[in-house]
Amino acid sequence: MIIDFHTHIFPPEVCADRERFLGLDETFRELYSNPKARLATADDLLQSMAEAGVDASVALNFAWQDASLCRRTNDYILEAASASGGRLIPFCSFVNSSEREARDEIERCVGLGARGLGELRPENTGCDLTDGWEGELLAWAARDLKLPLLFHVTEPVGHAYPGKEGLRLESMYSFIEKWPKACVVAAHWGGGLPFYALMPRVQKMISHTYFDTAATHLLYRPEIYRQAASLVGIERIVFGSDYPYLSQLHCIQHVQRAPLSEEERSLVLGGNAARLLELE
Repeated sequence: MIIDFHTHIFPPEVCADRERFLGLDETFRELYSNPKARLATADDLLQSMAEAGVDASVALNFAWQDASLCRRTNDYILEAASASGGRLIPFCSFVNSSEREARDEIERCVGLGARGLGELRPENTGCDLTDGWEGELLAWAARDLKLPLLFHVTEPVGHAYPGKEGLRLESMYSFIEKWPKACVVAAHWGGGLPFYALMPRVQKMISHTYFDTAATHLLYRPEIYRQAASLVGIERIVFGSDYPYLSQLHCIQHVQRAPLSEEERSLVLGGNAARLLELE
């Protein structure tokens, strides 16, 4: 089984009228003002999955700052997942206009089938994970609603690229340290957090944290798989492509060339995600 833990889909009207939505959201404009930055609908994703041999994909929402846009895209993802026969796994989002509204939206989405929250970009949406109610809310969602939290995490070094900012590594770690039992999926190898597992305290704090491999070949050499497995355990690495920004097939081929055993490769490509999501 192959499970892609990091894909993005948008309603058809967003894909068809990109220019209008560029003017509605600053983060969307940063990531998608370049016409070469691909947008995809649920149908596009399902076609890509068929071509790449992907059995299921986590469909992530976006860090919208407008409540109506967030709700509309949540609904689209939930409806697409419901119609997919289990092939799409919906992760939704919320706008931090007020704690009550955010909580209501999370509960509404869970009632309609949401399996997690993401892709969360707290620093793009003004969320305060350390001292604000937003951190408490996410901890509640992880604890009481059993929702994995998928965060975009920014590596503190390396090259700049559109959308790199989202959540600083130190802010991510502060949240994990405060809520160590929250199930966190730190995207893009958690901004390099696995390397800090050489510190005993960090290793203890991140024992419930998973790391997705989205955009690996743009950030790291293939040895990242072997190194991260030795530091945090192969069982906490989940495959992600970052589709449609990157090809699912190409990203799978990259994992297949990684210095892993076949058993380890099977865990990364789907076994770990299936366990995390409690899939049959």
